[in-house]
Amino acid sequence: MIKNDLFLRALKGETVDRPPVWMMRQAGRYLPEFMEIKAKYDFFTRCQTPELASEITVQPIRRYGMDAAILFSDILVIPQAMNIDVEMKPNFGPFLPEPIRSAKDVESVIVPDIKDTLGYVMDAITMTKEKLNNEIPLIGFAGSPWTILCYCVQGQGSKSFDLAKGFCFTQPKAAHQLLQKITDTTIAYLKEKVKAGVNALQVFDSWGGMLSPTDYQEFSFQYIQQIVDALKDEAPVIVFGKGCWFALGEMAKSGAAALGVDWTCSARNARYLSGGKITLQGNFDPSRLLSPPTEIKKMVHQMIREFGKDQYIVNLGHGILPNIPLENAGAFIEAVKEYTE
Repeated sequence: MIKNDLFLRALKGETVDRPPVWMMRQAGRYLPEFMEIKAKYDFFTRCQTPELASEITVQPIRRYGMDAAILFSDILVIPQAMNIDVEMKPNFGPFLPEPIRSAKDVESVIVPDIKDTLGYVMDAITMTKEKLNNEIPLIGFAGSPWTILCYCVQGQGSKSFDLAKGFCFTQPKAAHQLLQKITDTTIAYLKEKVKAGVNALQVFDSWGGMLSPTDYQEFSFQYIQQIVDALKDEAPVIVFGKGCWFALGEMAKSGAAALGVDWTCSARNARYLSGGKITLQGNFDPSRLLSPPTEIKKMVHQMIREFGKDQYIVNLGHGILPNIPLENAGAFIEAVKEYTE
């Protein structure tokens, strides 16, 4: 079995000596060894080549020794598999040349055979598990159906996702058909990931905070609930909704093993809103990793004291930024490993 199972024990709510730690986007752009690979291969080549994806996944573990690895991939491999063209433009981000804007567009979206379309992800999991050699758990992930819809309709990143929201509000029937197709694909995809060997799953609802609480329930959370229902008996599921503090109470009843919290919600509020009985993960402001290492360590220790060491996973409140000094990322991980009550 896994030698360091601290992360899995925290997901079960067991008593631990210290909380586990990992960082969202830990496999990536702040690491010089990642930048060397990036210079040679474009984004989706890195995702679709198991040798590259597995190497990128273990790079931060070699350097810092986190308590969990997260598979290097992208949430937009799902729409790609669903017959939607997705490009990653340098210095721009995701770009979908033919966004979904009508019921007719939704009809052309398929629920694919996962083994045919996303088999490369499962191969990357197999290779990564070999490299990790049962030292630590491996996390697999997917975007929430709402977050995927945002990109599919908007066609690119956005500060407001006005076109995506407009599509939902003016063509709700088509929007729900698209959300259901994404949900069905995501469930099949995550089930295959568990079969391939991931030890836990995370659903990223990056744009959930764009919706009002009422619209969140209709266009996002009911679909996340379907995913949790389908997967919770196969692997622990973490639900992370950025800006979704208002849904923590609902999320806590979902059957998820843990809830991610961003840095705009205090530990005290997160515990209160979630009912105080579920494992929480977060919520260090990624920009705070620009503070001096001594200050980072103090703030991390304070954060652990506020959340409590049990039923808690130390993480950032969103993904690590590309401009974070290596020493500062190291100070974040070390602070948790040094923690004693």
